[in-house]
Amino acid sequence: MITLLLESLAVVLLYMSLLFIVALARRDNSLVDIGWGPGFIILVLFHLLRAPAITLHGVIVLCLVVVWGTRLGAHIYLRKRGRGEDFRYARWRKEWGKGFYVRSFLQIFVLQGILMTLVGFPLAFIIHQPPRPPHWLDGAGILIWVAGLITEWVADRQLDDFIRNRKERPGQVMAEGLWKYSRHPNYFGEALLWWGLAAISLPYSGGWVTLASPLLMDFLLLKVSGVPLLERKYRDNPEYQAYAERTSMLIPWFPRGSGDRLS
Repeated sequence: MITLLLESLAVVLLYMSLLFIVALARRDNSLVDIGWGPGFIILVLFHLLRAPAITLHGVIVLCLVVVWGTRLGAHIYLRKRGRGEDFRYARWRKEWGKGFYVRSFLQIFVLQGILMTLVGFPLAFIIHQPPRPPHWLDGAGILIWVAGLITEWVADRQLDDFIRNRKERPGQVMAEGLWKYSRHPNYFGEALLWWGLAAISLPYSGGWVTLASPLLMDFLLLKVSGVPLLERKYRDNPEYQAYAERTSMLIPWFPRGSGDRLS
């Protein structure tokens, strides 16, 4: 398992280093967000080439990751096209001063590469396992993964439509569709994806170790770079605070109180 992690880390750091060079040329460190999903596709392809044999479960993993990684990368690219560097990275560009280049490489690209390696461990684990018969957890894992993909895709689509029409609805906070039941339904979908992949890993000997992947993803979404950043961004927005009082933070649930729109 250590060997798999080290091989994954080497490939991912090479990928992130190349992405860093492109980001320097474009003066846009938020390119790392576009590269997140496709990076997992590269990781899967690498391990398929390294595996002793290509198994059914390896092919399943490839298909799932290609669909998700391509959709996510394209979505983030289209969302940020023509908008310049994301506000988080632009702020760090100003704050880091002379140490910007080193800190950018280490704290953005290398750090995300390490996280990609850890989160993506179930992918390498499944691909390098010997063939096994289908298990009911395979079906459960695929269903959980599909539910996560659909949730993430629908939430992103609804938010994009809202942003395009926001000028017609000044003062409004997105509180429609899936966003009526969760303040971050796209992140909930992302979490489901990794729990689904971990479920496929469980029938293998030692597969329980892959549960660290969705647990790490949940921690990142809830405590580090997902929910906290957006919640802080809108902490002084009274409309958002009213929305937050009645709406579940992550897991979709019925809103507290009445009304589904902010006045």
